[in-house]
Amino acid sequence: MPLTDMEIRTAKPGARLVKLSDGGGLQLWIMPDGAKRWRFAYRLGGAQKLLAIGVYPATGLREAREAREEAKRLLADGQDPAFVKKVAKAAKATASANTFEAVAGELLDKKRREGKAEKTIEKIGMAFGPRPALHRKPLHYRNHRAGNLGLLRRIEARGRHETATRLREIIGGVFRFAVATGRAQGDPTGALRGALTTPKVQHRAAYYRAKAFGGLLRASPA
Repeated sequence: MPLTDMEIRTAKPGARLVKLSDGGGLQLWIMPDGAKRWRFAYRLGGAQKLLAIGVYPATGLREAREAREEAKRLLADGQDPAFVKKVAKAAKATASANTFEAVAGELLDKKRREGKAEKTIEKIGMAFGPRPALHRKPLHYRNHRAGNLGLLRRIEARGRHETATRLREIIGGVFRFAVATGRAQGDPTGALRGALTTPKVQHRAAYYRAKAFGGLLRASPA
């Protein structure tokens, strides 16, 4: 008979593994230490196999049954549910390693190994904080360009045009490093160059002669 929530909650561990069946290959394994783990038992190519679904109560009865039905659909299509899960897990791990934040961290480590000045490291580190939710996205996330443009324009709105331009260059450097290491197709900040206000350059008089330069120093306030 199918399991009930009450049966699952009150099930006690024994000296050995206890298996409760919900039917259709779905089982609840109660470990001697009290942990309750969902398993889906199936056959593929004449071999008996198991798919780990989750741990109760984080994965409830309804979620476990949904996972069982999804596994059955994969089997009907000739796919191995355990292999599909393994591939999806590997893809997720790869995506986590290919976020802007992760690649920026690698670039910082590279700069430190190269003996770059700490001020240079700090400038690159500016790219971490402004929008962490965006920077935790994979590098192929389609809204990186729009998200970074919104970030830079908010900085511009505070009158910090030079900061916005410098930050765009830093973010672009991270993407170019990702391109060089085979984890991105291009630098989305390149298209933002014309979208930002160009900082006004203030030219100051240069003193070429030692006598004139000395006069400047004497005239300067202490």
